[in-house]
Amino acid sequence: MLSRTDLNLGAGESQNLTNIWNWHNWEGLPYLTCSLLRNWPHGFFTQQFSPRYPAELVGVLQPEAQVYRVKQVHGNVVMTPSQIEEAADCQELPPADGIVTELPQESVWVASADCTPVLIADTQTGQVGAVHAGWRGTARKIVPQAIARLLANGSQLQNLRVAMGPAIAGEVYQLSVNVAAEVGASIIPQLDPEKDLEAILDALQQLPNSPLLPDPQPGRVRLDVRRVNELQLEQMGVSSEQVSVAPHCTYQEPEFFFSYRRDKLKKVQWSGIVSI
Repeated sequence: MLSRTDLNLGAGESQNLTNIWNWHNWEGLPYLTCSLLRNWPHGFFTQQFSPRYPAELVGVLQPEAQVYRVKQVHGNVVMTPSQIEEAADCQELPPADGIVTELPQESVWVASADCTPVLIADTQTGQVGAVHAGWRGTARKIVPQAIARLLANGSQLQNLRVAMGPAIAGEVYQLSVNVAAEVGASIIPQLDPEKDLEAILDALQQLPNSPLLPDPQPGRVRLDVRRVNELQLEQMGVSSEQVSVAPHCTYQEPEFFFSYRRDKLKKVQWSGIVSI
């Protein structure tokens, strides 16, 4: 495995002793790790690694690991490496937005710009998952879907660790009230976003550390998608100590991250983790 050296780049870091985000350096290029996942080779890579793909990036984490990725489509389908291999006869990667491993030495990868890259690990089985969670996937509960796959494969909820990487922050993510209600309905399931729009928005505002933020433009709000994913996990029974959110915004940190909302360019950074 290639060596990784801590690098202080001056960007904000969480100081929770059990929940620290650290910068590392590989051949002069910066990437992030989360202390919750310290036992697994993993990384949230910056735009400086572009145009490298996972087949090359895996060398930073564990060169011997098998590489698995999918064609991301903003849905809630979660696949396993064996399912991806079964689809290998097709010219294109299979459509999905999450991957959970089955064996050791499997690396799973997701690409993101403003959407949330989510890496999940099981402290007992060693298995891991990678999820691409934009607003559409979040509305369809893609992260709970990935966790459900892990549970079906023998994981226990209390053994999971979840790290949400750099994504667009709620304070700068403007959406229509209709989209906010659709996402909000994922944590307020008794209401219909088409019929109960105002009720959903009101309910979101009443939540502790609400994911819904005001916007001066009529018919618009700001939405913290990572916070919605946190609340989905909380409703599943995942404790806050099992979850960490990167203190980094793709939109506000152009020196490190691509942002589609900021630049309108189809460029991504990759995030990956290796099962043990």
